[in-house]
Amino acid sequence: MGGVVTGSATGGAGGREVDLGRTGRAPTLRELMREDARAAFERDPSADSVSDVTRFSVGYRIVRDYRIQHWLYERGHRTLALRLAKRTRIRYGADIHPAARIGRRFVIDHGIGVVIGGTAVIGDDCLMYQGTTLGMTGKHGGKRHPTLGSNVMIGAGSIVLGAITVGDGARVGAGSVVVRDVPANVTVVGNPAQVVRTRACPLVGDVVCLTDRTGETWIEEG
Repeated sequence: MGGVVTGSATGGAGGREVDLGRTGRAPTLRELMREDARAAFERDPSADSVSDVTRFSVGYRIVRDYRIQHWLYERGHRTLALRLAKRTRIRYGADIHPAARIGRRFVIDHGIGVVIGGTAVIGDDCLMYQGTTLGMTGKHGGKRHPTLGSNVMIGAGSIVLGAITVGDGARVGAGSVVVRDVPANVTVVGNPAQVVRTRACPLVGDVVCLTDRTGETWIEEG
């Protein structure tokens, strides 16, 4: 299982390119899993070491299992991949379809209740919390699940539905329901989710633009 991975947030439904990193080649399965473990350690203040993550983190084990299942799925072992995904669902209470395309350094915090559909595409350096769903709205066939850019955070209990796009650097607040595209570098909350904070200012780097539920906008220091 040390072969080159061809399916991490690549081509296909989302049209995203492989992050080749410094080596100029796609990462191997083992390299992806090492990166996932390191990223989980860096995001988890309760972990004392990467070894803690690999031994005790349920979220990391869910991601690790997905990597193996996706590797098999991409190489034509569809039935085996789906059977292993079923075992992960029973063991950890998380359901990631092996066909989903997930980028590098992916972290699931806690992990229980996470659902990611088969046509979902997730960029690099993304973080999802427990109870989150990347689901569909009832459409059958074709692209029917969300596409997340890089550096996206999905808060606990949030639901992102349909073939929509969540832009790079966006954050979805806990318990939100997202049914429309989310711009890059904003925070959305609520049901339906609305923009409440914009973290990027094109002219001044140390301020943020805030927007309340009525649409009124103002500037504060970051």
